[in-house]
Amino acid sequence: MHLRPIACALAALSATSAVHADDFQLQRVLVEGARASQLGIADSAGAGSAGAKDLAGRIAYRPGELLEVTPGLIASQHSGEGKANQFYLRGFNLDHGTDLATWVDGMPVNQRSHAHGQGWTDLNFLIPELVGRLDYRKGPYSAREGDFSSAGVASLTYANRLVKNIASATVGQDGYRRALVAGSSEVTGGSLLYALEAMHNDGPWTRPDDYRKLNAVLRFSQGYANNGWSVTAMGYRGDWDSTDQIPLRGVRDGRLGRYDLVDDSDGGAARRFSLSGIWRRTDADSASKVSAYAIRNQLALFSNFTYFLNDPVNGDQFAQPDRRVTTGLDATHTWHMHRTETLSSDLTVGFQVQNDNIFNGLYDTRQRQRIATTREDHIVETSGAVFIESATRWSDALRTVAGIRASNYRFRVDGDRPENAGKAHDTLVTPTLNIVYGPWAATELYANYGHGFHSNDARGTVATVDPKNLDAVDPTPGLVRSRGVEFGVRTEAIPKMQTSLAVYRLDFDSELTYIGDAGNTEAGDPSRRYGIEFSNYYRPLKWLSIDLDAAWARARSRGANLDGIRDAGRRIPGAIEGVAQLGVTVDPRGPWSGSLRLRWFGPRPLVEDDSVRSSSSLTLNGRIGYRLANDLRLELEAFNLTNRRASAIDYFYESQLQGEAAPVADVHFHPIEPRSLRLTLVKQW
Repeated sequence: MHLRPIACALAALSATSAVHADDFQLQRVLVEGARASQLGIADSAGAGSAGAKDLAGRIAYRPGELLEVTPGLIASQHSGEGKANQFYLRGFNLDHGTDLATWVDGMPVNQRSHAHGQGWTDLNFLIPELVGRLDYRKGPYSAREGDFSSAGVASLTYANRLVKNIASATVGQDGYRRALVAGSSEVTGGSLLYALEAMHNDGPWTRPDDYRKLNAVLRFSQGYANNGWSVTAMGYRGDWDSTDQIPLRGVRDGRLGRYDLVDDSDGGAARRFSLSGIWRRTDADSASKVSAYAIRNQLALFSNFTYFLNDPVNGDQFAQPDRRVTTGLDATHTWHMHRTETLSSDLTVGFQVQNDNIFNGLYDTRQRQRIATTREDHIVETSGAVFIESATRWSDALRTVAGIRASNYRFRVDGDRPENAGKAHDTLVTPTLNIVYGPWAATELYANYGHGFHSNDARGTVATVDPKNLDAVDPTPGLVRSRGVEFGVRTEAIPKMQTSLAVYRLDFDSELTYIGDAGNTEAGDPSRRYGIEFSNYYRPLKWLSIDLDAAWARARSRGANLDGIRDAGRRIPGAIEGVAQLGVTVDPRGPWSGSLRLRWFGPRPLVEDDSVRSSSSLTLNGRIGYRLANDLRLELEAFNLTNRRASAIDYFYESQLQGEAAPVADVHFHPIEPRSLRLTLVKQW
């Protein structure tokens, strides 16, 4: 009998009591087992926080799915497990992370000017058992947030200490194996945190993924969250083969099975090593924080999405290598001002700088061997930003948060084509304003307005010719502005229940994107998105919690060139229209515990005129745990319990299989994994 994969993230379920309470809010989550109230804390209905217990209760197939604790967010996959996830939020197909800023322990995860896609967000280095907290916010309403944050921000924080050391061993279907050892100890006046993870996963694919992952974390810290410091080293190594998306026609006519592939040499390898430090100091009058990081990323990615369309002899496989060193420094200082019985104000100033030294390229390959060069570049991208933010409570029922941010980017590209080399720079000033009325009757009302942005690929800012066909092209702007407005409400008027509702609009000046698979920049039209989000958390009993989230969005292109075009012709391919999740979690009742999670991933238009659409999917995951002894338990997790045959992702484009006389426009899909099980034995001490 073959046992098959289930995500690393699921082992987060074993971390229920592992994370030390480094601040009051996190301590409340751990002790009470409840989701911390955001009344009087959050500036918008789309902001929130999840502690270790919330995260441990999630049922996730892969580490990136931990981000789905953010209401309305979906994490998917269209290739091998070592590749970055595909994300959806607020009417966006975020590709591999564009417009979703992701941070781990003060380090940016998004990689700009990446070989495969702008904002590449690979979370496979994440060890779920170490995550003590995830903070999220949606919309461009904070001056503290910069690049890639227009749709949302997710910030994950590792714990400095574990309440108990942990060792776990997991076996699953189709070659899934995972082992973890993590712990902490007091040494020389501080705490030493360590973790080592090893994992292997073949998946259900006809050609196994053979994904091999090694992860390590070592941290030394002194003090606590608001007064202390830490230094952290991380290392990640992953190697895999890929089953990329396949054409629907091949499955329908029997040439391909659902889990087959076309090019058996697709795959990749990733490396990530980082050293980071955080220092915080807080007293009655002020608070300061400084964080610094150095990250080395390396990726070798081989893909073939069109098969034999461009080269009937060698095939269309291409390589996208990317290696970089990213360094940065973030610093903030807050003054607690104007403290009276009814008035209080905090003034925060901040400075952020980041430099990326990048070597990447695009090559035609066959069986991972290079046969031609499309482009090869050395990129130096440097950004600096300053911001000021004022948070004022004017009365018991009114507070505001206003800010302004100035961001400057400098791009330098040296490549194999002088026509596509050069320097560029761009500057953007982005204001934000949040008005909060409440709390009254355990309810707050929010009004939010702000500007944000995302950076475009540096190569597009200096390009003058298409590297594929040498046609003339216009350079693209380095920064693209977004504008958002939102109205929301948050209430705890119903005992033991937290509810939030948000209605928003988000505009982008342009959907310009760098197409890493082609080596050029695609100029998109301005866009507008409307949406509604509804989130609920109910804890009727100490041992039972229920959460229900639903989101709907309408995404359309707009602009003078679209005047007179009917609404259906303005659709944005891949834009998510609706998502929903329902979760039920039973905390330990005697030796037993468990949870169920139902996820609905709504349909998406695949072409501008909406004539081709993806189907929606509904998946059910579950977990049951049994305590064998005080510090020993067994957990069984199941994914896709109803064994649905659905797509994890769909695209519509032209491709050509071997033997076909001409290109065929078709839906290309990557299936969700069939029903699978994973069994984990967890020991704590």
